[in-house]
Amino acid sequence: MAELIWEERWHPLRREWVLIAGHRASRPWAGESLAAATGSVPEYDPSCHFCPGNRRVSGITNPDYTSPFAFTNDHPPMGPGAPDPVPGVIPYGSRSARGLCKVITYHRRHDLTLAEMPVEDIAVVATAWQRETQDLGARPEVKSVLVFENKGKVVGVSNPHPHCQIYGANFVFQVLQLEVEAARMARAEEDRNVFEAMLMEEHRDGRRILHENDAFTAFIPFAARYAYEVMILTRRRAGSLTDFTPPDIHLLAACLKEVLVRYDNLWRMPLPYVMALHQAPTDGGHYPDFRFHIEIYPPLRAPHTLKYLAGPELGGGNIINPTCPEEKAAELRSLSGTHYKESP
Repeated sequence: MAELIWEERWHPLRREWVLIAGHRASRPWAGESLAAATGSVPEYDPSCHFCPGNRRVSGITNPDYTSPFAFTNDHPPMGPGAPDPVPGVIPYGSRSARGLCKVITYHRRHDLTLAEMPVEDIAVVATAWQRETQDLGARPEVKSVLVFENKGKVVGVSNPHPHCQIYGANFVFQVLQLEVEAARMARAEEDRNVFEAMLMEEHRDGRRILHENDAFTAFIPFAARYAYEVMILTRRRAGSLTDFTPPDIHLLAACLKEVLVRYDNLWRMPLPYVMALHQAPTDGGHYPDFRFHIEIYPPLRAPHTLKYLAGPELGGGNIINPTCPEEKAAELRSLSGTHYKESP
């Protein structure tokens, strides 16, 4: 039987406690499991709305693109023409969800994920993220820009062609607002930068670090909420992608490659995840203590076993991580940095 671990860990960015119960990963499981993927993915799918030359649901035909292709989301959750809200009745309220939503396909190939792309091509994708962030963030109505990727059917992806989405919203996304407030409180109460304090502690401890270079450090957070959750945190004083130079973008791509290859090598399968790029709001405010970072949340805790949010999480509001972050970091570190599909 695994050693009993009952510990609460403080998440300094969300300012909440996470319950670490590492021994629960080995508990008997009779619930739903994720079926193993079967069959190969073609390089081109004539039925795919995102492949070059194909027609999207909007009726627009994609160009025969050869680099990351950005276009307006055909089913956006917010838009520039959102109607004015109907006045609410206390205690309720409403407001217009205005914004711009875009999609970026990573590559013309339908079967090529970020994990399988060379660092140089990932850097081209990251440059597209940077360019779209600059464009959306410069619009006066946009208060925050969120870049995110949903990978795998289990996280609700409607199109398997590797891509991300970018939302430029007329509000600050709630998690970003939480992190902004956490940074402000750390400065006011402790006179320190909370992100730099996290980096200092991760380097002092060392057990949770997966990869680092001159500009970024990748690690499993001390208070990780998912078994293989990873944060990639800038070592620069940068709040947004727009603050990085081309060499920085290349180092970001290299760090991301190291993490994503190990994800796939974990169980020799494309690991599903949600990846979000956290950037300072673009509402004209001053955010000197905010630092750019990427958070990646794989929903699996075993090869085909999902982590569900159940009673304590949804009902009680406290996340339980059934694994030990230090052990999971060691597990990922032990894996090869060469993708399993490239191995002999």
